[in-house]
Amino acid sequence: MALIGNLRHRPVRRLVQLYLGLTLYGVSMALMIRSDLGLDPWDVFHQGLSERTDLSFGTVTIAVGALVLLLWIPLRQRPGLGTVSNVVVIGLVVDATLTLLPTGGPLGVRIALLITGIVANGAATGLYLGARLGPGPRDGLMTGFVARRPGRSVRLVRTVIEVTVLALGWLLGGTVGVGTIAYALAIGPLAQLFIPLFAVPDGTAPAPVPGTAGPGTAAPPAPAG
Repeated sequence: MALIGNLRHRPVRRLVQLYLGLTLYGVSMALMIRSDLGLDPWDVFHQGLSERTDLSFGTVTIAVGALVLLLWIPLRQRPGLGTVSNVVVIGLVVDATLTLLPTGGPLGVRIALLITGIVANGAATGLYLGARLGPGPRDGLMTGFVARRPGRSVRLVRTVIEVTVLALGWLLGGTVGVGTIAYALAIGPLAQLFIPLFAVPDGTAPAPVPGTAGPGTAAPPAPAG
């Protein structure tokens, strides 16, 4: 698969924005994990796998991202620099951040971690998608399937994918809670706010506002992904 995107237009701005967004995404995931109040669907899945395999959360995130990226091949999706970076950077950052953040704490602190994590996740989505260097692997899985099955809506495909990984993650022992619901309700409006704010014009025409994103939706992520 050839990489999409080029860096002829505003390369410094776009690269800085890409890696700032991916770093913030990893931090936001760690904040939500330490809140212990519930995770987004893909991270419930990642956490469940982590607990079953004794691999770190970040390692599982990288492995799942790489496997999802392989599914792009039959869907004829083309990754970008941002896609490949998404697979690696977020996993490394989430592990590094988790080593710095203590576990437990008063409920008020944990609620603050959850809220900060959700808002930071929305901003991170706007940053890395706005750099226009390729979506995350989970985003591309959804949009690629819709492109191959034009009769299916993005909303339906995304819902089926995320409900599936959420159920699998819960069965594996991932944390489902009020944070899961809060994320589902908040990430759409947050992405709608931040994606246009950080979108970098392509240099040839006024930039269209990307659709609501997740790590991997051109709709709100997944991180993680």
